Amino acid sequence: MSEHLDPAILASLQDVMGEEYPVLLDTFLADSEERLRLIRQALGEGDAQALRQAAHSFKGSCSNMGAPLLAALCRALEEAGRREQLEGSEAQVEHLERELAIVRIMFRSERQRFVMGRS
Repeated sequence: MSEHLDPAILASLQDVMGEEYPVLLDTFLADSEERLRLIRQALGEGDAQALRQAAHSFKGSCSNMGAPLLAALCRALEEAGRREQLEGSEAQVEHLERELAIVRIMFRSERQRFVMGRS
């Protein structure tokens, strides 16, 4: 599935979640929008600690869902917040948004594949 998604993690999630797998994908996508909003808000307010916390939380979700590039981008933002060095973070958030757009498309495709395979 390329560098964007880890197929082993997705297979494991599918095994664990069974019929609820599509709900998990949908929940992650909806939750991601809120987490991204919190990251943007923290950066807009210049709140390094809020950025660190929001990025840390999103990083965990991304890792759990098998999205390693998203997790790495969150890790970089988390570190920027920890160091209270927000300069350049706007570009990192833009990269995060682009990667999330890719993952969103891939998860929707994964959801469709799963649902069609069950029919």
